[in-house]
Amino acid sequence: MTTRVRKVLPGKPHPLGASWDGNGVNFALFSEHARKVELCLFDPRGRREIERIVMPEQTNHVWHCRLLDARPGLLYGYRVHGPYEPEYGHRFNPNKLLLDPYGKSIEGKLRWHDADFGYKIGARREDLSFDWRDNAILVPKSRVIDPRFDWGDDRPPAIAWNDSVIYELHVKGFTIRNPEVPEPIRGTYAALASAPVLAHLRRLGVTAVELMPIHYFVDDRHLLERGLRNYWGYNSLGFFMPDPRYSASGDPVNEFKAMVKALHSAGIEVILDVVYNHTGEGNHLGPTLCFRGIDNAAYYRLMPDDPRYYRDYTGCGNTLDMTHPHVLQLVMDSLRYWVQEMHVDGFRFDLAATLAREGHEFDRRGGFLDLIHQDPVLSRIKLIAEPWDVGEGGYQVGNFPAGWSEWNAKYRDAVRAYWKGEGGLIGDLASRLTGSSDLYAHNGRRPNASVNFITSHDGFTLNDLVSYEKKHNEANGEKNRDGESNNLSWNCGREGPSDDPEITLLRARQKRNLLATLFLSQGVPMLVAGDEMGRTQAGNNNAYNQDNEISWVDWALTPDDRELLNFACRIIGTRKQHPIFRRRSFFKPHGTRNGEKNILWFNPEGLEMSDTEWNQGFAHCLGMYLAGDNIGEVDEHGEPIRDANFLLLINAYHEAVPFQIPGFQGNRRWQVVVDTHASDMRNAEKHYARGSIYALQGRSLALLQQSPQPTMPASPESAAVAPPAIIDPSRTRK
Repeated sequence: MTTRVRKVLPGKPHPLGASWDGNGVNFALFSEHARKVELCLFDPRGRREIERIVMPEQTNHVWHCRLLDARPGLLYGYRVHGPYEPEYGHRFNPNKLLLDPYGKSIEGKLRWHDADFGYKIGARREDLSFDWRDNAILVPKSRVIDPRFDWGDDRPPAIAWNDSVIYELHVKGFTIRNPEVPEPIRGTYAALASAPVLAHLRRLGVTAVELMPIHYFVDDRHLLERGLRNYWGYNSLGFFMPDPRYSASGDPVNEFKAMVKALHSAGIEVILDVVYNHTGEGNHLGPTLCFRGIDNAAYYRLMPDDPRYYRDYTGCGNTLDMTHPHVLQLVMDSLRYWVQEMHVDGFRFDLAATLAREGHEFDRRGGFLDLIHQDPVLSRIKLIAEPWDVGEGGYQVGNFPAGWSEWNAKYRDAVRAYWKGEGGLIGDLASRLTGSSDLYAHNGRRPNASVNFITSHDGFTLNDLVSYEKKHNEANGEKNRDGESNNLSWNCGREGPSDDPEITLLRARQKRNLLATLFLSQGVPMLVAGDEMGRTQAGNNNAYNQDNEISWVDWALTPDDRELLNFACRIIGTRKQHPIFRRRSFFKPHGTRNGEKNILWFNPEGLEMSDTEWNQGFAHCLGMYLAGDNIGEVDEHGEPIRDANFLLLINAYHEAVPFQIPGFQGNRRWQVVVDTHASDMRNAEKHYARGSIYALQGRSLALLQQSPQPTMPASPESAAVAPPAIIDPSRTRK
């Protein structure tokens, strides 16, 4: 190793990271408690350290210098000197090469070895004795980038929240098995920009893709030793780096930008699932790869009575300290970078309750949330919270401030339980169908605060939700002890795959019921990639470590899969065509300014629901009338928004219910738009007059649309199918 072959200038403390200005590179690293910082430069393959430079300047805890002749492509890392005193929270060890927290690109892969740990593996585990071994050859290096990119006329699609349809996907898993995507790029950012993928997303009606974590992350050592991987990626280490494992070109930064540009050209927004609540360095026995070695006491929340340990609100071993100003700066700088430089349109924050903890408690006016709210860039994009963590008081659904949307787990649970056949849920279901005003209206938020979902990456797929009652996670190597046990699922009579035609038909109908409910509800719907095509994980509801066919989307569709896809396209199209399902404000059940109600609830007799009926423990059937001619909202030109009137009939009971069409709106007839009992829409041409009976089949949903003009009274032949026998809805589910 040679030294001082380059001209080293003092440089500047801002911006943090490595910044090329056309003549040289400025390096700046924050460390409050360091005593010395060394910048280490490497050969183009990252195998040999060719130069070590002591950072000559320190300004307000930022160590900095400028290399006059450095260029993009240069590989580097840091060695940070300071006290090694775990009992006081300090873990400095200059024998460990560290990634730049502000690094924009990375070269090489992490090779797990005992030398990657700052303490001696094999000594008494709680001793944390200092380890002298150098690990530079084992770890990846940060790379200086040239940020220039030809964005052309790229503009954010700027889809209104109420018009949004979110599609959660895994970059690799979504395209790795798609035969229409060129094989060399499958599973990459480039694949998401390919014509077949864009065509599928457009056909489906997606307005935004929500990418599971693409920040650089590490695979846990214990998983690799068992032949598994951290497939989901919730183990971030580089908050500015697109992970190179998803790059076909070897240039993940520009490939990611090209992907965003292509999606934008198709009218599709890009939302990133981001993990700022913890890092991949794990608990007090984890490796020293970045933050722990740069300034452990500044970056992490430590136990006040014993700082060798971490506060863990995440279940992942550590928690980033969002009360520290430089940690807040890191997160805010990262978010702005992805918006301004990478052109993404929003973020979904993993375990967002952790980010808003001030001291120990969740605080909806905490520093992080306040900074987001006042930021001129971030306050204008889509912000989605996963509104919980694993700490005490961590379940915060409905408690985030205005400007935030939330994953609504209460929506998921209510819809699952209802279609499973549990009684006494129609009141809760009605709240979820109408945007969950009970959760969001009290603090001035709107229906778009609720991101409605029935499935997500975490849990059963839609197909498995109707095929399994128990989790089957044996492939994870944890003896089926991992994953949620209470899934509110129903296997329709047999666990797992079945050739029984009755079970097959029932499962197909249940999937249609769930999809129709999702897309006919107020709020923002989120669909998981592959659910529209019957994707299965064979009952695995925690496939976080399954980078294989268990998790990947299978594009070899059966006739039933294609039928489900067609239904999904149709129901999403119905939502997009009719503004009544995409309201910006909550319904006004007591009437709009003209005194007319824009929503009514009916029992099977065609009468408005009474208070007693809402509280019946056995009720399974409900009708919801939506007044499209009385929406009570205006468009961007100030003109009233009008739509057709709709009647939504839902029946989770196992037998048919004769539903009488309510007697109002004169002689205008109702036409069937959707009936989940028949996937081929065989009733679509039938019309129903007021007072006629609609045979609402068991475990099915029907959507009827009212014709815009009055018609003659219906003849007996057009008054629908003969009503089924009256049944006792208190009978138990079969």
